[in-house]
Amino acid sequence: MTDLFSIQGKVALVTGGTSGIGYMIAEGLVKHGATVYVASRKAEACAETAKALSAHGTCIGIAADLSTEAGCRTLADALQAREEKLHVLVNNAGVTWGAPFDEYPGDAWDKIQNLNVKAAFVMTQQCAPMLAAAGTADDPARVINVTSIAGQGTASMQAYAYGPSKAALNHLTRILANELAERHITVNAIAPGVFPSKMTRFITNNESVAEAQAAQVPLKRLGESRDMEGLVVFLASPAAAYITGNVIALDGGTAVKPAPFI
Repeated sequence: MTDLFSIQGKVALVTGGTSGIGYMIAEGLVKHGATVYVASRKAEACAETAKALSAHGTCIGIAADLSTEAGCRTLADALQAREEKLHVLVNNAGVTWGAPFDEYPGDAWDKIQNLNVKAAFVMTQQCAPMLAAAGTADDPARVINVTSIAGQGTASMQAYAYGPSKAALNHLTRILANELAERHITVNAIAPGVFPSKMTRFITNNESVAEAQAAQVPLKRLGESRDMEGLVVFLASPAAAYITGNVIALDGGTAVKPAPFI
């Protein structure tokens, strides 16, 4: 049973791994025995995260700007210079942009689609040889895309490009799952509800707002680190070897909550 859920000795890369959900994921993987590389734009944040998480195991930071294709390639090359195999790729890097409908800028779409969708594709593409080298029929390599329940709902939160970008990543997850199965690589997505992060600080930093938000969740609370850790470790372990092409809501039931009766 222990081996079934073990990720001991695996190598993982977590983009956007220095804060919020990315940090939760990286910390969980490190605690359970994986060697984890974290990437973000700021070298200082990478160094601080690597130092903090190395208290639990092995964590290395690599600074990279994934908003460009060149930045994605640079990160993949830097990883390949250090490792021959990559067992787990977590595409978590993302951005949002909020503004009233009449003022929403067109270039927000470019920025959000480039990082939230294109970067996930390019990183998967560039890391595919390392993933294929790690994957076997019994224990495939894993790609885990972090999307959002915003990709399934219709509330805009005045972030009009964000939800559609996550919906696109959900669909890309399914396409890549089919494409990469023959290389012994599975591709799944986690669609979180509200977790503490930079994107949700307008909710989580205000106690009354956070309580009101939690009251709307069927399980009556917001997401916690242990929730993210548990699902990511499961998806990275042999226990999830036969799971691919799924978008898993991690939201306390929010996505399946029925609309008020009218």
